[in-house]
Amino acid sequence: MNRTLFFAATTLAMSLSAPAAAQRNFDDVQITTQEIAPGIAVLFGAGGNIGVSHGEDGTVLIDDQFAPLTGKIQAAIAELGATPVQYLINTHWHFDHTGGNENFGKAGATIFAHDNVRVRMAAGGSAAGNPTPPAPKIALPVVTFEQGVTLHVNGDTLNVISTGGGHTDGDSVVHWVDANVVHMGDLYFKIPGYPFIDTNSGGNAINAMNTLDSVIRMIDDETKVIPGHGPMSNKAELVAYRAMIGQVVDLVKALREQGMSKDEAIAAKPLADFNRGEGFIGPDAFVGAVYDSLVASGG
Repeated sequence: MNRTLFFAATTLAMSLSAPAAAQRNFDDVQITTQEIAPGIAVLFGAGGNIGVSHGEDGTVLIDDQFAPLTGKIQAAIAELGATPVQYLINTHWHFDHTGGNENFGKAGATIFAHDNVRVRMAAGGSAAGNPTPPAPKIALPVVTFEQGVTLHVNGDTLNVISTGGGHTDGDSVVHWVDANVVHMGDLYFKIPGYPFIDTNSGGNAINAMNTLDSVIRMIDDETKVIPGHGPMSNKAELVAYRAMIGQVVDLVKALREQGMSKDEAIAAKPLADFNRGEGFIGPDAFVGAVYDSLVASGG
């Protein structure tokens, strides 16, 4: 396995594991920076990849990983020559993408997210078996939306877009129109294993395909694609990821049409010939999530 991909997969598994998240010493986490366009960078650490837009109008942050890492994230932002974070966008509600909200909110950032992100954060819940308590008021999104919002900052147009989610019911993608960059949140994992369709948070594989189709139509072969986890990507890899999901949906749908139950479909091992390596989400979990998605969608 590629060493970078192995590290990303391991980091994600630890991020979404309740015992690891509670016990991990974040002191050893390093925040690394990759500048991908003038005034645009990606920060890698523990948890979801962070997007940064910085320039004369201020600093926009997309996701913020875990609370103990806020100081390191702020230091990485300062090393870019950027001012403190003015706007913070959450791509969805999961704790490895919103864990720093309270700290950044207290530091003065205005938080943006889909309506359902605020609802789920305020209520608390569980993701991948990890219980998340209700978030304090200061950590909640202040500006929420159903379909999207546009920020005109730093010489570019940032479209924050929701097309129905898929990973959860509150996913957004962020598109820098002029710089030709898109941040996918956890709608796209560039790591071994399978997509995480969090059906407990309103995720649905059919909605994920529709959202990916919308993004693919929006971008071109030169677009820089930031996945929720893993190294930088591009349109061709995103298209292949979407095609893989479609293949799995077709296989599971065929098993349902044969009258198989969810457990029977999983036991049939329809993904035995897929070669996606070992990751946070294995083939059985993905087949189960796709089966549940088809039931919910009437497919």
